[in-house]
Order: sequence, then C-alpha cells, then structure tokens
Amino acid sequence: MTFLIELLARSFIETLYIAGMIILVGLLLGVLRNSSIRNFQRSFGSKALMITGIIGVPIHELSHAVFALLFGHKITKIKLLQKPDENGVMGYVQHSYNQGSIYQQIGNFSIGIAPIFGGVFYIIALMRFIIPQAYNKFIYILVESLDITVLNRGTMEGIINSYRELIKVIFSLKNFENPYFYAFLFISICISSHISLSYADIKGASRGLWVIFLIIFILNALGLSKYILTINLIKYNVLLTGFLIIAVILSTITFLISLIFITVKMH
Repeated sequence: MTFLIELLARSFIETLYIAGMIILVGLLLGVLRNSSIRNFQRSFGSKALMITGIIGVPIHELSHAVFALLFGHKITKIKLLQKPDENGVMGYVQHSYNQGSIYQQIGNFSIGIAPIFGGVFYIIALMRFIIPQAYNKFIYILVESLDITVLNRGTMEGIINSYRELIKVIFSLKNFENPYFYAFLFISICISSHISLSYADIKGASRGLWVIFLIIFILNALGLSKYILTINLIKYNVLLTGFLIIAVILSTITFLISLIFITVKMH
C-alpha cells in the first residue's frame, strides 16, 4: 500500500514538473484576459471584443488547428472568427481522433494549450521584425538559461533581472520613436486578449493530461522512468518559463492599458 502511494505521489509530482508551469500560467493568463476584456468593454462597449478578436481569435483557433494536425487529429469543422454567440464563443475548432492511439490521446493536452504557444510564437516573430533588439535580448536570455543546472535564490534573481531588462528594451524611448512599434503593441494586445484558454480548451487538455500521468505512472511502476525520462526538467522548465513569460508580460501590459482606458473614461 505504501509503495502504491509513493508511486502515485512520484508520478503526480513528475506530471507537475512537465505540465505544472503551463497550467499555472494558463490560469494567470485567464485572469488577466478576463479583466482586460471587461475593462475594454466598459471603455468602448461590446465592439472592443471584436476589435481585438479580428487578430486574436484567428491566431487562437489556428494554433488549435496546427497542433491538431501535428498530433494526427482530423479537423471536422473550423471557424476562425464569428460574432460572440450566447456563450461568448468567437471561434472554434472541432476535431476527431483515434481513441486507441496514445499519441493522439496525449495530443489533446497540446491541442488544448496550443493558443498560449501560438500566441507567443507570433509575438516573438513580430519582435524579430519590428523590434529586433528586443528579440535578440530574448534569444540571449534563452541561450543563457541553458547553462542553469540548479534553481536557487541566485539563479531565480538572475532570471527575474534578465526579463526586467527585456521589458526595458521593449519599452525603450527609441522604440517609441518607431511608428511600427505602435503596430507591434496593437497586434500584441489583440493576441494577448485572446491567448488564454477557454473552458473547452481546458476540458480538452485535461483528457491528454490524464494520459500523460498514466504513462508516467506505468513507467515508474516498471522502473523505466529513469531510462526514458531523460529530459533535464530544470532546463526544460526554465526554457518553458522563458516562452511563457512573454505571454505574461504582454498580457499584463494589456491589462494595464485597459486600466488606463477605464480610468480615463471614469474621469
């Protein structure tokens, strides 16, 4: 009995190592997104949702679609953008898969969380062409993080300081003199406003997460995890956090801008 409990606990912790940061950031993005949209709607009315949705929703749905295809799912119906229905749905991707395929079952998790990484990909691509100095800084931070082998107070402070410097580079005075920078901000706000996961996304991702947990549990039970789970989980999580923090930074900025608009309107 003790062995079973230890096996379950170990498998649960290892699943958290793999997916915990994504889940945590996904929840945070949801809170920021809902608050931002609420403020924008109070400032500009219901049309604010469509203004941000013109860019943000298609990227959200295309991210689902790309990951669905990567994991061998069949897309049965897709709507990149529509007026919000009675449930607030502005787009969707319906897909089917072989429930006997473990690969396609695991794919449900990646498909569910795809909008976070799809949104970050487009934002980073925008940085590359509009504010290349910020892009180069971000890549430098990622490369430096590959040398991290242990997480302690020193390394955590180093990571925080690196991204604080990245924010300074993004919002440097030189960038505000660049007219394309305002296009970057607008598009990034649109993407960030729709980067979080819907209830349907979370529900779909949870199906894949249970399969991941089950696989890890079986590997641990057979004593094979040490041979198969060869990923350096510290480096994995540091690199993963590097991408996710871009979403958090832009979503936070979107929220702050929405606060400015609602404050101006109230006064």
